[in-house]
Amino acid sequence: MSSPATSTDQLTTLFALGREVASVLNLEELLQKIPQLIARLTEFKAFAVYLLDPKKNELTIAYSVGYPEETARTLRMPVGHGLVGAAVAEGKPILVNDVSTDPRYHDAVPGSKAELVVPLRRKGRVIGALNLLSDTVGQFTEADEAMLRQFAAHVAVAIENARLFEHEREYTSTLETLAEIAREFGAILNLDELLTRIANLTRRVIDYRTFGILLVNDETSELEMKVAVRYGDKVLMPRVKLGVGLVGYAALHKEPVLVQDVSTDPRYIKVVDDAKSELVIPLLLKDRCIGVFDLESPELDAFTKNHVEILTLLASQAAVAIENARLYQTIRSNEERLEKEIRFAQRVQMALLPTELPKRLKGVDVAARFAPARELGGDLYDFLAPEPNSLVVAVGDVSGKGVPAALYSAFAGELLRSRTFRRRYAPERFGPAGVLASTNTILYERQLEEYYCTLCYAVFDFKRRTMAMSNSGLPYPIRCSGGTTMQIELPGVPLGSFAGSTYDEVSFDLASGDVFVFCSDGVFEANDALGREFGAERLLAIVDEARQKTAREIVDAIFAAVQQFRGEAVPNDDMTAVALRITA
Repeated sequence: MSSPATSTDQLTTLFALGREVASVLNLEELLQKIPQLIARLTEFKAFAVYLLDPKKNELTIAYSVGYPEETARTLRMPVGHGLVGAAVAEGKPILVNDVSTDPRYHDAVPGSKAELVVPLRRKGRVIGALNLLSDTVGQFTEADEAMLRQFAAHVAVAIENARLFEHEREYTSTLETLAEIAREFGAILNLDELLTRIANLTRRVIDYRTFGILLVNDETSELEMKVAVRYGDKVLMPRVKLGVGLVGYAALHKEPVLVQDVSTDPRYIKVVDDAKSELVIPLLLKDRCIGVFDLESPELDAFTKNHVEILTLLASQAAVAIENARLYQTIRSNEERLEKEIRFAQRVQMALLPTELPKRLKGVDVAARFAPARELGGDLYDFLAPEPNSLVVAVGDVSGKGVPAALYSAFAGELLRSRTFRRRYAPERFGPAGVLASTNTILYERQLEEYYCTLCYAVFDFKRRTMAMSNSGLPYPIRCSGGTTMQIELPGVPLGSFAGSTYDEVSFDLASGDVFVFCSDGVFEANDALGREFGAERLLAIVDEARQKTAREIVDAIFAAVQQFRGEAVPNDDMTAVALRITA
C-alpha cells in the first residue's frame, strides 16, 4: 500500500502530466509525447496508442514505441479481439501480468510477459486505448492501472482537442484551396479545358478513384458525360435521363446523393464494375441545375458528410465557371459568325463603289478613296454616265458609323442611281436639285429619324463644258480654276431630315486644268491627339499644292496629310475623297 506522501507525489505528477498533455494541439506531437509522460509514472518495454475507426470497427496503431515497424504499420485489431480489442469493447482497463495465461493475448511484440490496456474514453464513448507491454511477469500493479486510467482521461481530451484543431486547420486550408481553385476556374474560358481542369483540381480536396462531370442537355433533358476519369484513365458513360439513376435523381431534385453501399440502392446504374459507394453533387446556378459531379469508390462508406460539404462549395464555383465558359463560347461563335458576315459585307460595300470611270469618257481624270472608321462605313460615292458626254459625281455621308450607316448608305446610293438614269427621259425634273429633292422625299418617308444623309451631287457636261451642282449639307467642295483654289459655298438641308426640302443649284464653265475635290466631313473633322481638327484651310492648302498632279495623286495627298496630322489618334469618322480633273 502506498504511503500518503507517495500518493500525493503521484497526484501531483498526474496533475502536471495532464497539463502538459492538454497544452499540445498538434496530434502527431501529442502522440509522441504520451509515452514520454507515461514513463514518469511506470516502467514498460513497449507502448502503443490505438485509435478506433468507428466505420470499420477496428483499431489501428497511431503511434508506438518498441513495436516491430511492420506490425505498427499494418496491424488491424477488430474490436473484441486481443486484450486491446477486449478493453475497448468492454470500456474497461485490462491488467494481465502473465499474458501466457490469457487466451485473448495477441503477440504483437515478441518477448512480452505482461500487458496493461486502458481505454481512451471521451463523453461516454471509447475512441481508442493506451497499451503498455513489459518483458517482466508481474510488472504492472493496480496502482499503475489507476494512474494510467486517470492519465488516459487527460489523453482522451487532448486527442479530441488535437483532432478538432487539426480538423479546423484542414478545413481552413481546404477553404483557401477552394478559393485558389475558384480563381483558376475563372481564368479558363475554354469549356473542354475547364472541365478537364476541374477534374484535376478536384483531387486537391478529395482523393477520388472515379470522377465524372455530367452536364444537362436542356433540349433532350439528359445528362451527358463530358469528363470521366478512373484511376487516371478516361471512361465512357451513356447518357442519363433526368430523374434516372443516382446522377439523374441528384440533378432533378437539385440535392446531393450520398450512398455508402450502392448494392442497397435501387436507383444505382452500374457503370464501373467495382463501385461500392457513390457521391453525386449537383452543379447549381441559382435555382437551375446545369449538371453534376459523380464520384464512385470501390470501398464501402468511402464518402462522408464533410466530402458533401466541400464538394458542394466546389460545385457552386464550378457551375459559375462552366456557365461563363459556355457564354463565352456562344459569344465567340457569334463573333466569328459576325466577323464572317462583316467581311462579306465589306466586300459587298466595296463592290458597290465604282473602281473606274464609265467607258468612252475622255478629257477627264477621276479618282476616289474611301476609309471607314469601323469595319463598315456610312460614306458613299458614285460615278454615273446617264447620257453621252456627261458624268455625274455623287459624294455622300450618312450620319453615324458601322452596319446601320452602311445599310442606309447602300439604300441612298441606289436611290441616287435610279433617279440619275431618269435624266434620259425627264432632264428638266432630274437635274441636281431635282435628284436631291426626290431622294429626300423617299428617305423621309422611311421614318428613320435618327439617320440622315449629306450629299453633294454634280453633273459634268463635257459637250457644253459646264458643271451644275447641288448640295445637301456635305462640306463645301473645292474648285481649282485659273489661279484660284476655293470652296464652293452651297448650303443645303440633309436628306431625310424634313419633308418637302428644296435645293439650290450652282453652275460653272469648265476649262482644261480645272480640279474639283469632294470630301466627307471625316476629312475636315479628323482630330489629332490634342483634339484639334484638320479643317478646311489645311485641305485647301493640300489641294492647291497638288492641283497640277493626277486625280489619284491629289486623293492620296489628302489622305497622307490627314494621317500625318492625326498621328496615333483613332479615326473618329469615315473618310472619303473624290478628285476630278479636266484634262482637255
